[in-house]
Amino acid sequence: MTTRELTVENRAGIHARPASEIVKTANRFKADIFFVRDTMKVNGKSIMGIITLGATYKTKLTCICDGEDEKELMDAMQALFKARFEANV
Repeated sequence: MTTRELTVENRAGIHARPASEIVKTANRFKADIFFVRDTMKVNGKSIMGIITLGATYKTKLTCICDGEDEKELMDAMQALFKARFEANV
């Protein structure tokens, strides 16, 4: 299991388009992914789950990846957050 704290860097926060990019990226990997904010834990491969986090600008989320390609998934997710959810990562 790999855990890392990620910060939402785009000013609009996580809305439908960034949530879609997160899910699209996560689904390229076999590992499970979860995001945790306070006491809420959601599946990172669920658009609705991600949107329900209500993550705004500078929100810190704990990202948990678990599975055979967890490190690659975590690196891809960190790059996506750093690129402010632009798809060309």
